[in-house]
Amino acid sequence: MITMTIFDKICAFQPIRQAVLLLISSFILSCSPEVETKYILIHGGTILTVDEAFSEVEAMVVEEQKIIATGDFDELNQKFGQQSELFNLEGKTMLPGFIDPHAHVVSFAPIVYLTEDIGLVNFETTDEVLDHLKGLVSEREPGEWIMASNWDPAVQDGVPALTVKELDDVSTEHPIFVLNTSGHLAYVNSKAFEVAGITNNIENPPGAEYVRDADGNLNGVIKNNVAFLPIWKSNPKVDKVDLAESITFLLGDFNKYGITTTSEFSLGASTQSTTEFDILIESSKREDFTGRVMAYPFYTLNDQWTKAGVKMYDGNDLAMLTGFKLIADGSNQGFTGLQRECYYNERAFGPKMECNHGVAYMTVEEMTAISEQRIAEGWQLALHGNGDGAIDNILETMQILTDKGYDIKKHRPRIEHCSILHDDQIKKMKALGISASFLIGHVHYWGTFMRDSVFGSDKVQLLDRCASVEKEGISYTLQSDFSVTQPDMLKMVEIAVVRNTFKEPDYILAPQERISVESAIRAITSEAAWQLMIEDKVGTLEAGKYADLVILEKDPRRVEPSEISEIKVVETWLNGKQVYAAD
Repeated sequence: MITMTIFDKICAFQPIRQAVLLLISSFILSCSPEVETKYILIHGGTILTVDEAFSEVEAMVVEEQKIIATGDFDELNQKFGQQSELFNLEGKTMLPGFIDPHAHVVSFAPIVYLTEDIGLVNFETTDEVLDHLKGLVSEREPGEWIMASNWDPAVQDGVPALTVKELDDVSTEHPIFVLNTSGHLAYVNSKAFEVAGITNNIENPPGAEYVRDADGNLNGVIKNNVAFLPIWKSNPKVDKVDLAESITFLLGDFNKYGITTTSEFSLGASTQSTTEFDILIESSKREDFTGRVMAYPFYTLNDQWTKAGVKMYDGNDLAMLTGFKLIADGSNQGFTGLQRECYYNERAFGPKMECNHGVAYMTVEEMTAISEQRIAEGWQLALHGNGDGAIDNILETMQILTDKGYDIKKHRPRIEHCSILHDDQIKKMKALGISASFLIGHVHYWGTFMRDSVFGSDKVQLLDRCASVEKEGISYTLQSDFSVTQPDMLKMVEIAVVRNTFKEPDYILAPQERISVESAIRAITSEAAWQLMIEDKVGTLEAGKYADLVILEKDPRRVEPSEISEIKVVETWLNGKQVYAAD
């Protein structure tokens, strides 16, 4: 005979049983010693670790700043639940924090602070830009500088360049400085030349040019920052910018895009001083410093950096030197990228030149000298190369070092932007152990201009060859080159997957170079961490790494590729703490 206890009889009715059990559990917990919350147990959504297998797990445990476990929720709850604060994703998707592996968060911070954004986002035509600048003139005292950035004739209809003529029509009483969105070209009026003390007798710095008209007079167009920085610095406000404040402000803005790690690829360039590194380190100690900045000293200050005695990995986990930056050429859309052949249909500076191959910012000999010095000291090398001629020079430099006996593979040299790439160059990159970092925005924002004016319909097929380098097993990343493009990492994923163009949305540029969503995600997380030499710290959601993560409203793999950039960034975490939450 089965006998029923009084409890069984009372609780035979299921709702009563559940209520009684809950009451008993609450009583027991209230009588137990208080358990200290030690962990955060994240669950209830899609967690993509982006490890080697691109694993999806049910839960993740964070202790203080780091991930200590991932796996099944029941197992982790049983082991850590009693001391955990539960964080329910409520069906959302969590990924490693996004990494922008090539940006200018230090050197562009003063530019963002001091300049008017006259780019495509705000003005579709150059006439609108010029009208806006005239409006600024009416608001300012004579002699006050007018500084603007992000103008680009490749996408904003109108004149091919802002010369002295156009800018003097705006004002001859205000110095005017306009930065091309590429960062490699600037345009000034006659007053800016006057204030900077630059006359027609000025000589071109190595690898740079003050462009002149048919009569030999300066026409206001300047190629390479080596030439235009003296004019930029003639504005007294430049030296008064609080660089630390500007950097932290930008990092907060980057967090909105899900970014936890970014970079500085021209350290020292904006101030022409190695003190930028000291400022960066001090900034990283602030409570409102909400990202990691991996910095690359700039080659034009090579002797100063040597004198300063800086070394690879100097800094801390939030601000660190992780490589040395060299530049082989300029910008393709600015017709200063170094090409094997003449530009297709140049319209940049008046009548078409007989044959323009672009600009070599450094010779192979110059590149080899600095590269050998820095490789011998243990530095990683990041070499800017847009045109195929520049990439030839970079590969020749790396081959020279290899022939001299240097094991350059262990230094992970990277070609920055790596825009125009031939099959033979891909094979050499594979053999030499060189990776690529693609400014993927070239495809979307400048794709039709590259086709019609820069390269032609055949050569443009060689632009940003993500799928081809992936097929060869070459590591690659996607980057913004901020502020050339915005650090919108999901937009970069979309561009790499879809490859349509801004001006002609139905035109797919080199469809054979499309990559999968998973590959594009790797390119802004795990591969980016590897390129920045910090894959032991971030880039995947694995035990032992910092709890840098982003929470998205939807899984990028589960939406239409053309809608990836519309996915909302819900939260961004750095070191296990929320640094951004959407409204």
